[in-house]
Amino acid sequence: MNMINRSLVRVFERYMPDPLILAAILSLLIFASGMIFQAQSPAQMAQSWYGGFFDLHAFAMQMTLTLVAGYAVARSPAFGWLVERIARLATSPTRAVLLVTACSLVANWVNWGVGLVLGAVLARELVIRVRNVDYRLLVAGAYGGFMVWHGGLSGAATLIMATEGNVFQAAAGELIPVSATIFSPLNLTLSVAVAIVLMATVAWAARGVSTPVTVADTEVAAPPEDDHAPLPSVQLERSRLLGLLVAALGLGTLAWVSYSEGGLNLNMVIFALIFVGILLHGSMGEYLRVVSEGTRNATGVIIQFPFYAGIMGMMVGSGLSSAIASYFTSISTEATLPLMTFLSAGLLNFFVPSGGGQWAIQGPIVIEAAQGLGASLPKAIIAFAWGDAWTNLLQPFWALPALAIAGLGARDIMGFCTLFLVTTGTAIGLILYFGGA
Repeated sequence: MNMINRSLVRVFERYMPDPLILAAILSLLIFASGMIFQAQSPAQMAQSWYGGFFDLHAFAMQMTLTLVAGYAVARSPAFGWLVERIARLATSPTRAVLLVTACSLVANWVNWGVGLVLGAVLARELVIRVRNVDYRLLVAGAYGGFMVWHGGLSGAATLIMATEGNVFQAAAGELIPVSATIFSPLNLTLSVAVAIVLMATVAWAARGVSTPVTVADTEVAAPPEDDHAPLPSVQLERSRLLGLLVAALGLGTLAWVSYSEGGLNLNMVIFALIFVGILLHGSMGEYLRVVSEGTRNATGVIIQFPFYAGIMGMMVGSGLSSAIASYFTSISTEATLPLMTFLSAGLLNFFVPSGGGQWAIQGPIVIEAAQGLGASLPKAIIAFAWGDAWTNLLQPFWALPALAIAGLGARDIMGFCTLFLVTTGTAIGLILYFGGA
């Protein structure tokens, strides 16, 4: 079995190109597929591509801020102190990988924005403190924990269906409360089972690493203090009082918004990361210096998200996404609908990697199929959520922020992620087949 593990890693390291190359190839394939299978003209496909190319600009900015602000928090002395104490629990390479994976699973189930950053940051710091741990597997385990997000507290489809006035309420005939989805026995069983299977797979993979890939301490030294009296402008940059006042204003505002609006969304996570980072670094000048370092990691997000937005535009505009979802539901029965929904959601996720965006496409089809077959709609929603999250293990779209923080490429972790895909997918499929009816 360890030979399989090593072979997968070698194959991806040797043959997997940069995610931008994959996005470019995928764009060409979808462009051609729309013409061949949906009888779209080149002009229609070009219009769909161009029309969708800019749809993720706001989200790309959110992701950029998430990884830059998360990087800044990770570079703070206080976070380093915390990681050092966590590292004391990781007395071996296997324990280190399990610890990162466990932290990522818990954080992503609570909120995917927090989990995506926390897992990568912990991996980045632990590899410095734990000898002979494989950095690729650390980051793969951290990213693997992301797959529980859609079944967790920040899941897109489940929260949309529980929100009064959502666009699917009329079709569904009622609201679907989170007690029937997120906190249902089926979803909780899936969450626990996936966590156990992923942890077991990570531990097994760790034993198969014969030559671990490690990195040197990349800590960047702070610039030396100037012996001369600083200029007033420099004094402001170094002022801890100014940093404290700005952080207090930001965190106070966050507390008020959280109290008045309730819940937790991506914007609130970003807001918290920025002002916690300012507080931890002490001065605006020091915070800006570290943010400048982190900005260099955002290249992949900035240039690749528009390509994926264009792919989504072509999938929706040509009708390819609806055709794929409809095919799977057409061959379903009441008993197999959850499993087929899971598989179709997993396939569509390669082309439409936004959970909310994919539910907007596939949701009406899932609702109609559940009603027509007399199947459980909450269970079908749960199956969609896990299918959408499952193939994120091979979809570079969501890995980009984590990889940017870690400083690795997609090919470094995808061999391990393929292994996770097989083991967790088998577990999810079996649970949905036997418990989804």
